[in-house]
Amino acid sequence: MAKEIAKQALSVFEQIRQTDENGNEFWAARQLAKALEYTDFRNFLSVIEKAKEACRNSGQPVENHLVEFNEMVSIGSGAEREMNSYKLSRYACYLVVQNADPSKEIVALGQTYFAVQTRLQEIRQMDEYNRLSTEDEKRLFLRNEMAKHNTQLAAAAKDAGVIEPIDYAIFQNHGYMGLYGGLDAKAIHAIKGLKKSQQILDHMGSTELAANLFRATQTEEKLRRENIQGKQKANNTHFEVGKKVRQTIEEIGGSMPENLPTEESIKKLEPTTRKKLNK
Repeated sequence: MAKEIAKQALSVFEQIRQTDENGNEFWAARQLAKALEYTDFRNFLSVIEKAKEACRNSGQPVENHLVEFNEMVSIGSGAEREMNSYKLSRYACYLVVQNADPSKEIVALGQTYFAVQTRLQEIRQMDEYNRLSTEDEKRLFLRNEMAKHNTQLAAAAKDAGVIEPIDYAIFQNHGYMGLYGGLDAKAIHAIKGLKKSQQILDHMGSTELAANLFRATQTEEKLRRENIQGKQKANNTHFEVGKKVRQTIEEIGGSMPENLPTEESIKKLEPTTRKKLNK
């Protein structure tokens, strides 16, 4: 039942997504407010203002992400009226749900949905990533990103109370289990046909690496944003984020990570590929 609710919630965010005359996607603020269960748009305006402030603080031009416009709103009996609203970019939606009422289940689902989708969009828009022409180059790029963010995740986990190496291994396993449908690192090794000494991340293709990158970045952000303390709470957070990334993959019709093919070790890539990427 919970899984079905999550799928329905994720579908809602896609159903209200619109495209303007230039092909740019956007969400109308009044529609998003209803989806997030705000019955009075005046209460939602305070969330919009917080999103604007967060946008400015992140160094992004507010006018690129929150644009005022007149939205047609139903006033009953089939009649509609033009009312002030905002066109919100995907990034703006991400900022909105981060500042919305966290006690609402739909808000929690929206936070994960827009966080994952925004990260996916960021990777697709990275100049470096778009210049890559081969799967090997994309794998190496994402593997390097994964190494960087795993370091940041480890630091966030340590701040949460995950100190000892054995505790961090357990913490990492929880993330894998969430993303891989209950499979821990040992089970992933087995299903992928890997030896104990082989690193799982080194044998992932670009799609699987991207999914794990989402898991790592969103867990780090959640640990810090909510100031989560205690090993068990940190483990649960990693599991839940992994699980929600998995739900998002399912929602967009992607392949589950455990079903993706095992690739040759990234360490065996041609030196020319590494040189090209480094440049």
